[in-house]
Amino acid sequence: LDYPAPKHRPWQQPAPLPACSRTRSPGHTRDILPFLHLRILRNRPAMDLSSLSRDASAASRTDPRTPWLVAGGLLLLCIMIATCWQTADRLTWFLETFPVMVVVPLLVATHRRYPLTTMLYALIFVHALVLIHGGLYTYAKAPLGFFMEHWLGTSRNPYDKVGHFFQGLVPALAAREILVRARYGLGPRMLAFLCVCIVMAVSACYELVEWGVAEASGQAADAFLGTQGDPWDTQSDMAFALIGGLCAMLFLRRDRKSVV
Repeated sequence: LDYPAPKHRPWQQPAPLPACSRTRSPGHTRDILPFLHLRILRNRPAMDLSSLSRDASAASRTDPRTPWLVAGGLLLLCIMIATCWQTADRLTWFLETFPVMVVVPLLVATHRRYPLTTMLYALIFVHALVLIHGGLYTYAKAPLGFFMEHWLGTSRNPYDKVGHFFQGLVPALAAREILVRARYGLGPRMLAFLCVCIVMAVSACYELVEWGVAEASGQAADAFLGTQGDPWDTQSDMAFALIGGLCAMLFLRRDRKSVV
């Protein structure tokens, strides 16, 4: 039997196939391609994010320096407790060791995600000891400062200059590590210049804090200031911080990717 050809009705045209099913394969193959594609996506194994996090934490725990860092932190804690018990002026001790109370917990919280170089950890430890020693005896009466006064022939106890030298040395190295890891593409000269600028900003802020404490507490802050009658004590403190930052950029910078 001859059936009449269907009339052309544009409104009954089938919907276009998806892009993934447009193929030159004849017959019904092009009609089952979307189903095959969905089947493949359904059977694909999902990424195990928990295993990745476990691997990252395991890699952070394999740092061979971890026992030494823990030992150094515990040693600083014991020294802090002992000096707080033995000091005669707890207000001055608190003001001088306050940076240690802030920096050490911050390093503990970030040592896995953002580990520093071994050299910087060691210098931070020494800087903490310098601050604790000054807080125990006050800078004007530090025994190590009296030895330096006799050896150098100075007219005053210069121990506070040691603290300000480390105030420039350690922040300069820390700023350099942060800027290098951030990959800002800075040249070596611009990088050193910015690190020294950061050191001077930190030193100026510290001097402003000393001024604020002196205005708030009056005579009680004399031991914290440690000027010892020197009218240019603030300027000399910032100068020694500058010297520390310059020494860090000239002698202690290390271009290395490893943190060990």
